[in-house]
Amino acid sequence: MKNLSVTTFIHILFSVAIAILIATFFLFISWNKDSQKIEEFKRFQFISISFLSNLQTAYNPDKLQKLYKELRVFPLEEKKEKKIKKKIEGGGKTVFTGGSSVGQVRVFKIDDNYYIYIQRMGYNLMLKDNREKNYNFEYAVSIGVFLIGLLLLLYLAVLKKLSPLKKLHQQIQRFAQGDMQTRITYLYDDEIGKIAKSFDDAIVRIGELSQSKNLFMRNMMHELKTPITKGRIIVEMIEDESTKKVLVRAFERMNELISELAELERVTTHSFEPNFEYVMLSEIISESQELLMAQSSCVKIQIDDRALTTDKKLMALVLKNLIDNGLKYGVNKQVILRTSKGIIEVVSQGDELEHPLSYYTEPFSQAEKRSAGFGLGLYIVESILQKLGYSLAYVYQDGNNVFSIIPDKRKEELD
Repeated sequence: MKNLSVTTFIHILFSVAIAILIATFFLFISWNKDSQKIEEFKRFQFISISFLSNLQTAYNPDKLQKLYKELRVFPLEEKKEKKIKKKIEGGGKTVFTGGSSVGQVRVFKIDDNYYIYIQRMGYNLMLKDNREKNYNFEYAVSIGVFLIGLLLLLYLAVLKKLSPLKKLHQQIQRFAQGDMQTRITYLYDDEIGKIAKSFDDAIVRIGELSQSKNLFMRNMMHELKTPITKGRIIVEMIEDESTKKVLVRAFERMNELISELAELERVTTHSFEPNFEYVMLSEIISESQELLMAQSSCVKIQIDDRALTTDKKLMALVLKNLIDNGLKYGVNKQVILRTSKGIIEVVSQGDELEHPLSYYTEPFSQAEKRSAGFGLGLYIVESILQKLGYSLAYVYQDGNNVFSIIPDKRKEELD
C-alpha cells in the first residue's frame, strides 16, 4: 500500500465501493421479489379463504359487496369477463391456485393485472384485483441507480481533479532531465495549484542561481588565465633556478585547478551527454598517459585488452586522475593498471585511506597529508563514471590502495 500510487488507490477504492453497491442492489432486488411473491401468495390465499368459507351456497349480494370492499376487488361485467376468459385461454399466467371441498380459486396475471376466478357450486365470479399498486420497489430501484450514478460521477470528478498531477509530473521530469526552460503551469488556486506555483518559483530561482554560477565560473576562469599567463612569462626571466622551479610549479597547479573546474562544470551540467563510441581499452589507456605526461615506466599495464562502449575522452580523464593520484601519494611512485573480470583496477602502494571513499569524492575534501591536491580529482572521477554507467570502489589489500572502475551491470551481479 505504501508504494501504491494515488490514482491506483482511487481506482481500487471506487471499484470496491461500486461493486459493493451493485451487489447490495441486486441482493435487494432478489429479496424484494421473494418478499413480493410471499405477500401476493398470502393475499390471494386470504381472498380464497374469505370467498369460499364466509359465503354460503346461496348467492348473497350483501356479503359479496362487503367482501369486495374489504378485500379491494371488484367483479367484472359480463362482456369484460368474456374477454378476460379468452385471454386466459390464450395463455394467461396462473399465479395462484387454491380451493376446498366447496369450491376453487385461481388467480391469473394478464397485462400486469391480477384476475381472480372463483368457482362454487352456487355461483362463479370473475374479479379484478383493485389493490393500489405499491411503488416502493420502483422507488428503491431509482434510489439505487441514483446512488450508483452519483458514485460514478464522483469517481470521474476525482480523476479529473487529479489529472493535472500527470502533467505536473511530466513538467518536473523535464526539468530534472536538464530542461531549464521548463515552466510549471496550472490555472486554479487549489492545493495542486499551490504546489505547482511553488515548483515554478523554485525552478525560476534555480535557473537564476545556475546562470549566476555559470557566469561566475566563466568570468573567474577567464580573469585568472591572464595573470597566470603573464606570471608564467615573467618567471621564465628569473635566473635563480630553485625559485624559478617553485614558481613554475605554482603556476602549473593554478592552471590545473582552472582546468579541473572547467571540466567539473561541463560534466556536472544536467544537459551534458557523453559521446559514446566503440573503443578499445588500450586506446583509452594510451590517451590517459598522454594527458598525464608521465614516464611510461611509472605505469605498469596488466590488462586483457577488450572493447568498451564509452566516451573515450572522459574515460581517459578518469584513468588519468586515478593514475595521477597513485603517483602522487604512492610510496614507490609507481602504479599498476590491471583488469579482472570486466573490472578496471588502479593499484598503488601506500598507507590506507583514513576516511571512507565517500569522503574523498566530495569536492574540495582531502586528508591533511594530501596537501598537494585540490580535492577535485576523485569528485570529477565519480561524476564522470555516473554519466558513463560505472561505479567507483576502493579496497586496501596487502599494502596496496586499489581503486576499481565497475560497470553498473557487473556491480548488480556482485551485489
